Amino acid sequence: MLVLERQHIVRVGVVGLGMGSYLATWCRRLGIEVVAACDRDPSRRAEAAVSLPSAAVFEDWRALLGTGLDAVVLANDFDEHAPLAVAFLDRGVHVLSESAACVDERQAIELLAAERRSAATYSFAENYVFHPHVQLLRNTVEAGEIGRVTLVETDYLHAMSPDDVSGLIGDPNHWRGRIAPTAYCTHTLSPILALTGELPTEVTAFSVDSADARAAVVMVVRLSGGGLAVTRHGFLQGEPDSHWSWMSVRGTEGLAESVRAPGARAWSVRVRTEGWTARDGVTRDEERAPAAVTLADGTLVEPKAQGTVRILEGFRASVEEGAPPLVPVGPAVAASLVGVAGARSLRDGSCPVPMPNLVR
Repeated sequence: MLVLERQHIVRVGVVGLGMGSYLATWCRRLGIEVVAACDRDPSRRAEAAVSLPSAAVFEDWRALLGTGLDAVVLANDFDEHAPLAVAFLDRGVHVLSESAACVDERQAIELLAAERRSAATYSFAENYVFHPHVQLLRNTVEAGEIGRVTLVETDYLHAMSPDDVSGLIGDPNHWRGRIAPTAYCTHTLSPILALTGELPTEVTAFSVDSADARAAVVMVVRLSGGGLAVTRHGFLQGEPDSHWSWMSVRGTEGLAESVRAPGARAWSVRVRTEGWTARDGVTRDEERAPAAVTLADGTLVEPKAQGTVRILEGFRASVEEGAPPLVPVGPAVAASLVGVAGARSLRDGSCPVPMPNLVR
């Protein structure tokens, strides 16, 4: 069992009080002091004044630049993160940014440059990299149990009614109505890049249903090590839960995949190694469950929250101890740019993924 210890207090601001409220709640539970918050929505600001009584609440994110923050959590709209990240990095404020890291190559170059000239760090809040089933798969791959990775498949799917889907992607005032159908791909790409240690080089994207082209896409991504990744994301029916994450890794000697099942088993993985790889000639096929995670006070962390907790703990370590970010700016930009290139691919066919000097 992994127990997460409390450390020193970091003064944090939160921009965007949708998902940001959830992150602020976890910050406080982990001993991270939330001293400032902002949102354009007055009702969210009013709620934050109650839920975050020690925080100054603002309408404009620029007000946070003068509040003496150690760090900031960017949970504003999907397509608005990079300019804020650059501004805070240039003030020496550590940044934890939700996806996407950038919406085009120009923003990618500006973000990379800001991170390199800043004394502060940039961390990507990609919690799916640290979900229990992904961690089990990474451990299996790193132990060499299934040989060299050749094919990775990932899903990030929502099972929702057509009316609910239209209410999101058909609303021009919601960020989902503004972005390309390929853009929200970091929950699939980031785990792939973390597991393989490779970068994306080429993408071919397809709409699943030509009659509803924005609802779901499939992307085929070539990786720098020669392997292939297939990602599916968007709105498709039939998955056990509404925010469904599934991952399969095929290697030269076996297979590891998360279990496609409802409830607790969704966080487990199946590992199969072929008999011809073993001295005894026996094929092994087993299911493995993740270890429990608790806070220092003994509170059990739900599996769906473990990725968020690990990201926040890692961010605090970067701020306080100078530890390297768990998901640094290079992989964050790479995953985001797959969605950018994927949008072009829907129109033009296979496209290279921009690679603006991602090596740090």
